[in-house]
Amino acid sequence: MTTSSRPEPRLLDLHPPADDLLSDVLEGLSRPQKTLPCKYFYDAVGSELFERICDLPEYYPTRTEMRILEDNIGQITVALGPGVQLLELGSGSSAKTRLLLDRLIDCVAYVPIDISRSLLLASAVELSRSYPGLEILPVCADFTAELRTPRPSVAPRRRVWFFPGSTIGNFDQNQAVGLLGSLAAASESGDQLLLGVDLRKDPDRLERAYDDASGVTAAFNKNILRRINAELGGDFDLDAFEHRARWNDAAGRVEMHLVAQRPQVVHVGKRSFDFAAGETIFTESSHKYALDEFDALEARVGFTRRQVWTDDDALFSVQLFRLD
Repeated sequence: MTTSSRPEPRLLDLHPPADDLLSDVLEGLSRPQKTLPCKYFYDAVGSELFERICDLPEYYPTRTEMRILEDNIGQITVALGPGVQLLELGSGSSAKTRLLLDRLIDCVAYVPIDISRSLLLASAVELSRSYPGLEILPVCADFTAELRTPRPSVAPRRRVWFFPGSTIGNFDQNQAVGLLGSLAAASESGDQLLLGVDLRKDPDRLERAYDDASGVTAAFNKNILRRINAELGGDFDLDAFEHRARWNDAAGRVEMHLVAQRPQVVHVGKRSFDFAAGETIFTESSHKYALDEFDALEARVGFTRRQVWTDDDALFSVQLFRLD
């Protein structure tokens, strides 16, 4: 990495238009099991709430993954090799990325990709000041819908997709295969994928992680209703919905719901939606895997697992795959 300074990062803005939010909300609320896409949690308020969640005592994934990265960063960066372009999906504050950037040899560029424009820009500017010789190319986008990234000024030896935080668990198996397939299609032979995968464990611990005693996760879940009110003119009464997290053993996932506390009618756009008392909006799932289960998913799209690192209690894993 050179030491010359660079101008502040320029944003490639592929943020979904407001019409996408409206159409997704109307479609989801029209289903027999009402749903809202979890990607819409992450406006500026939602991103700040998620950063708070990551520090909660009940929420083990962030600190466990960070400890795995810290304990194994030498092996990880040697396995990634020199001269890479690092691309991070759902980059957020890029806190974990600094561990890699501090140790990677001659990293040619970093491409943070996030749907929250404000957090993305703030993080990119801060990183550009911390790593003045590194080309930083932020992309504001929904990476599940469009995977278009800028070319760095220096050609890399290979590209490394970095997908930490167990976000892959928000997708069911078919969706996960589709996303991993899009990464494979955007890659060349020898490119790599480094990602966090949460592992199966005691259901009580899982439910506590997604329903903290201080109510931050509840506020995060309700933030999607606040966004609908603010951006689409909806009239959700946030106090009329309660956060619920539950383990679905058959599906292998924690589910987050918003539960209507009384019968009500909610308006969004020109549509109205009836809620019975106890009816739920399904907002997020977080799948948990055994190691062999996830290995099989990656193999379906052409990635081969090279290495895996876990904590001593096998709560979480960081896995490295290579495109054949």
